[in-house]
Amino acid sequence: MTDKTQVTLPTIAMLGAGSMARAILAGLLAPHVSVDGQVRVTNRSAENAARFDTEPRVQAWATANDPEANSKAVAGAQIVLVAVKPAMVPDLLDEISPALAEGAIVVSVAAGVTTATMEAHLPEHVSVIRTMPNTPSKIGLGVTGIAAGTRSTPAQLELISSMFSTVGEVIILPENKIDALGAISGSGPAYVFYFIEQLTKVALEHGFNAEQAEKMVQGTFRGAVELLAQSGVEPSELRRQVTSPKGSTERAIAVFDEADIKGILLKGTQAAIARSEEMARGE
Repeated sequence: MTDKTQVTLPTIAMLGAGSMARAILAGLLAPHVSVDGQVRVTNRSAENAARFDTEPRVQAWATANDPEANSKAVAGAQIVLVAVKPAMVPDLLDEISPALAEGAIVVSVAAGVTTATMEAHLPEHVSVIRTMPNTPSKIGLGVTGIAAGTRSTPAQLELISSMFSTVGEVIILPENKIDALGAISGSGPAYVFYFIEQLTKVALEHGFNAEQAEKMVQGTFRGAVELLAQSGVEPSELRRQVTSPKGSTERAIAVFDEADIKGILLKGTQAAIARSEEMARGE
């Protein structure tokens, strides 16, 4: 996120403290973000809860020590972030349902859990919003898709957008697009890392040592993405600038086109979407 304007948020409870939850928490603890009271965090182990002992802006509970931890955390919270594994979401919602304040917003980052499923496990006075962040949120360069449930208001959607803007870019979209977004930006970092992994192996095949291969490949990806970001030029034009007519790059691109890289990516993202739909059906 490049815009460091002040963001003010109401009381927040975070249920689950996995890697994505910690990435969002890092954004909430940034200097330009103000949260009413402490951010309330729950997780299973006392050891993980103890990691927040030196952070005065966080109050952490371990469900292993306190079975009522989740209910205590959500009591009076206006935003409740559900960041547990998808299969655990329905039971967790049933557990916290009686303790939720009227007008609370329950926000899920769990893949495949629809707003209809969430609403079915929550009282009518609670709104739900479904989100799909990605792992670069850990460094403030994430992309988060946000979809409203049937009970949420435009003001609530804007509030949740402000919360996720603390960790990167936000895209508001209909829920029927959230799986496709997940297949592109949600899973996208894995694709990038996969290409880096494979190109590094290619460099090794060409006789470079591991250090040289890593430096070449990672430096190239880092530099190319930064050039794209800073130049404001379309990627197709930047590619053209590197691809001299009848040159070596043109020959390589021709091989990639023959292999139908676009078609491969389309197949891959379609497979990811299909799996998200299966998870939504509980498969």
